[in-house]
Amino acid sequence: MLIPIRTDSPIRRTPYVNMGLLAANVLVFMLGVMIPQFRQFENRHLVLDAAWPQLHQFFTYQFLHAKGSIWHLAGNMLFLWVFGNSVNGKMGHLPYLLLYLAGGVCAGAGFALNNTQPLVGASGSIAAVTTAYLVLFPLSRIHVLYWFFFIGFFELPSMIMIVVKIILWDNIVGPSLAQGSSAVAYSAHLAGYLFGFTAALFLLLIRAVPRDQFDMLALLKRWRRRRTFADAMRDPGMQARAQYGRVPRAEPVKARPVEDPVRQAARARVAAMRAEISQALSLQDRTRAADLYEQLLVEDPDQVLPRQAQLDVANQLYTLHRTPQAAAAYERFIKFYPAAPEAEHVRLLLGIIYARDLQHYETAEKYLRDSMEKLTDSRRREQCSHWLNVVLNALGRPSPES
Repeated sequence: MLIPIRTDSPIRRTPYVNMGLLAANVLVFMLGVMIPQFRQFENRHLVLDAAWPQLHQFFTYQFLHAKGSIWHLAGNMLFLWVFGNSVNGKMGHLPYLLLYLAGGVCAGAGFALNNTQPLVGASGSIAAVTTAYLVLFPLSRIHVLYWFFFIGFFELPSMIMIVVKIILWDNIVGPSLAQGSSAVAYSAHLAGYLFGFTAALFLLLIRAVPRDQFDMLALLKRWRRRRTFADAMRDPGMQARAQYGRVPRAEPVKARPVEDPVRQAARARVAAMRAEISQALSLQDRTRAADLYEQLLVEDPDQVLPRQAQLDVANQLYTLHRTPQAAAAYERFIKFYPAAPEAEHVRLLLGIIYARDLQHYETAEKYLRDSMEKLTDSRRREQCSHWLNVVLNALGRPSPES
């Protein structure tokens, strides 16, 4: 058994709506357990009757769970807590609430198309939230509890955990291998997954949800660029120019080609964004500078700011608890300004961020070991040694002192 228990994606605002949805599901379940008359009212009016559905039932069934199904409720609420907090924080309160409810309606409709049994449960709504999480945080990692012959923890990329384990295995492959009928509404789950994925992509496309360089659309944009480059490199002449450069030769003077208007417009947007970032930093508006920097990377992931500006933006991203984005900005600083006076401190900070905040222990070990070789300040060496021991313990490796 694999159970997701937390993610490494940032939560940018307090997820009040998600907390309210959790409370509402638990409250309705407790009322049904403690008050028989309320349970009777649920069964008569609030359950989604797939044979003769009424409009209000597509909303009310989402907050109901069968009597005695405490584990079904607990599992749903765990998934809602793990994935819903980050989605609520990224999307905002009203858009998240609408996504949750619309996902439940779509899941109920998908179930009613091929079934006549009554339907209860928040699984369809939470399925929509789960795939919305995948669209918004495709590069995140999920901390998983495994429970087979023994119990332990490990991390999985969200792509593998959600697509392979939760969607394909739990809802398609596993049920097809099982013997006998099941009370689980797999069709509702699949309809919810499809709606959440499509809706989140659409909201990113129209910029109703804040974009960054880590969302699904940004990944698709970079993939298209790599594919275009690979197609171009199939030309032997292009391969030779990439390996040896252009061979000088006398050529007739030609008119300078007119630059592609699309590229020209893109270059103009990048230049305007860089100017806005510089202006924001000069006005001490670092939050706006950090927001503009994330937009700049969506436009062109290869952009890097001047040394001090890059460091200021990275520091502000970390202050705003946008930890993965801050780590990426610090890494870009190290890559382009390795000899900067601040580089020694930034390497140590990166090691601590990956160890303490992101739990990417292999990456943390790389930066911490590099820092130990370069640090000269005794206090920082002591700090680096402490976090290196933490990382090695987490990886199950002996510390340098042992």
